[in-house]
Amino acid sequence: MSNQNGTQAVDRAARLLSEVVHSAEPMTFTGLSAATGLAKSTTSRLLLALERNGLVRRDDHGRFLPGEMFVSFAWRGGAEAGLVAVAQPFLERLGKATSETINIGVARNGMVEQIAQVDSTYLIGGTNWVGMSVPLHCSALGKVLLAYGAVQLSSGTLDRRTGRTITGEAALRAELAAVRARGYAVTDEELEPGLVAVAAPVRGYDGTVIAALSVSAPATRMTPDRLPAAAAHCVEEAAGLSAVLGYRQRPARQRRAGAA
Repeated sequence: MSNQNGTQAVDRAARLLSEVVHSAEPMTFTGLSAATGLAKSTTSRLLLALERNGLVRRDDHGRFLPGEMFVSFAWRGGAEAGLVAVAQPFLERLGKATSETINIGVARNGMVEQIAQVDSTYLIGGTNWVGMSVPLHCSALGKVLLAYGAVQLSSGTLDRRTGRTITGEAALRAELAAVRARGYAVTDEELEPGLVAVAAPVRGYDGTVIAALSVSAPATRMTPDRLPAAAAHCVEEAAGLSAVLGYRQRPARQRRAGAA
């Protein structure tokens, strides 16, 4: 009898999980109970177990989405759509906090490609960069990916995009060390005149940097006194996204011991 009960519980949990995974939109508790025909008490108990084991998670509205385990395996297989879906709430929250253009980018073919964007609320904002690639060495997204070893810079000259672009290897290495020290990257009119951006690393479940999250704005708005706040928001949301992807930051003492 106990084996039958155990099998029944697994079957019911699988039905709930299937509804969450195959839904085009996050699902509510009531919607899941209705879709599966399960009692609300049963639905609640099983969803808690699925959430506890990383198979489902809740968004800011309490709706259910595929959990970190699915995202980790999807990313391992190169499925960026899963990353974008999970990242979207973090992009939107960062956009709301800064009112500026938000992007998430990944390394591809020696460049950084933007795979999702939230537009600025200002009339003067950035273009839609989704699907577009930019150089690694002069973009905030690219500097993050270089600094944390997500991609290696190919040999050859560093193209000068503006008068402020870093084109020397030694200077770039120093810049990447600064990125690691402060936890975020800055590009100050190095990619395009008048464009300033900050970016922070997004880590997968094993701590590897798999993407970067950025805030970009015209230099007239992203002034030196406003940049630190934008960077802090960016770092916070990138860390939140990393946590959803399964990354658990070790205490500082453990990190120092591991580095010794």
